[in-house]
Amino acid sequence: MKTGLFLYDTKSRNLLEVESSNESAVRIYCCGPTVYRDAHVGNLRTFLLADLTARTLNFLGHQTLLVQNITDVGHMSEDFEEDKLLSQSQLEKRDPFEVARDYEDRFHTDLARLNILKAKRYPRASESIDMMQTLITHLIENNHAYVGEDGSVYFSAESFPGYGAISGNKLTELKPGHRYEYSEGGAKRFHADWALWKAAGNRSEMIWDSPWGTGFPGWHIECSAMSMHFLGETVDLHIGGIDLRFPHHENERAQSNAAINNRELVSLWLHGEHLLFEGRKMSKSAGNVVLVADLISQGLDPLALRLALMENRYRSQMDLTWDALRSADKTLERWRERMAIWSQAPTAVADLTEIAQHLAQDLDLPKVLIALRALEKSVVSEGVKYATFMEIDRVLALDLNRPVVKKELSVEARMLLEARAIARTNKDFALSDEIRGKLEVLGVNVQDTAQGQVW
Repeated sequence: MKTGLFLYDTKSRNLLEVESSNESAVRIYCCGPTVYRDAHVGNLRTFLLADLTARTLNFLGHQTLLVQNITDVGHMSEDFEEDKLLSQSQLEKRDPFEVARDYEDRFHTDLARLNILKAKRYPRASESIDMMQTLITHLIENNHAYVGEDGSVYFSAESFPGYGAISGNKLTELKPGHRYEYSEGGAKRFHADWALWKAAGNRSEMIWDSPWGTGFPGWHIECSAMSMHFLGETVDLHIGGIDLRFPHHENERAQSNAAINNRELVSLWLHGEHLLFEGRKMSKSAGNVVLVADLISQGLDPLALRLALMENRYRSQMDLTWDALRSADKTLERWRERMAIWSQAPTAVADLTEIAQHLAQDLDLPKVLIALRALEKSVVSEGVKYATFMEIDRVLALDLNRPVVKKELSVEARMLLEARAIARTNKDFALSDEIRGKLEVLGVNVQDTAQGQVW
């Protein structure tokens, strides 16, 4: 069943129409979080992509079935010596599953703050061990996997001739010891093979019995097992961040396709691009990791992040800034104020032809927002404006009909604003900038206009 929504398929490098392989719903799998830390705004950009895709399909009249995994075991840290959950567990001096459940809850809280629709299922890796072992057994029986000398089970990359179709990487060009896989001390038959099941070795936590001995799953096998278990032998749309294209999605595709006689499991691979913040990649070492909680502490509506992210195409690298977030917050406030006025106008019918075309053509949200800003300033009736904004908010999910609550300034903020106005009058711009910084800490954004400062 065709949907009318065209998205960029990473594998074919073309726009393809999303199709439902059955008559009931478009089956979507989205790679979820590794719950050893809070999801930052870059992670949330990917999860927003899945939400916008599902909402657009619903807007176009189609049902969706979305599954998003929770990685709470098997995702190795950058040095590939320890699971990320175990590392965080040792750092926080808490049980690893307690850590996982805590960050999983916080993940769902952030999704709710951004009005991201709930998936139909959120399967946890730790609760899906049986289905992973069943898939691994099947791959061994079909000569796509083998038990290495170290007792771990590896996928035979050379057994899958289509490897590299998503990323463009060729097996013959992958160098031994590349950093994407676990060290194995020569136990693998080919250097580009990867672990489906890792022998426990000295590890004593987060391990399970298996036909190959005590151990734990590799990261890639969980998505193959979960997607096939919950969505069947056709996944209409697979979504993830561009950083997962290789090796995660490349390896996942090889495992999944090998398990179903080299047929393509996934019809369309959709990837969201990287997000920078203030011109730099977000990292703990750089100290620029931004969370939804940080927006709230600055007095911003979390939905300002949703709006700001929609200002750029999902497959373009984006540089998010605090100024962009503050601007989005002001736009939300203005639109909600105007919606309150427009709602009093006589009922009218929305014209969504242009907007629907933008959505259907690779989720062109920037053009949708341009169309809305043009409509806001146009001479069409207020009833049409209200009806149009309300209808498209089914996709944008910005709560445009929410009443605006005016925030009162604290006594401290008022005194600082008065002091800053005096400093500006005296042309003491150094003091003015210093006071601006103090106001920002209080969550007050100040702008200078020809009529004076506004906050």
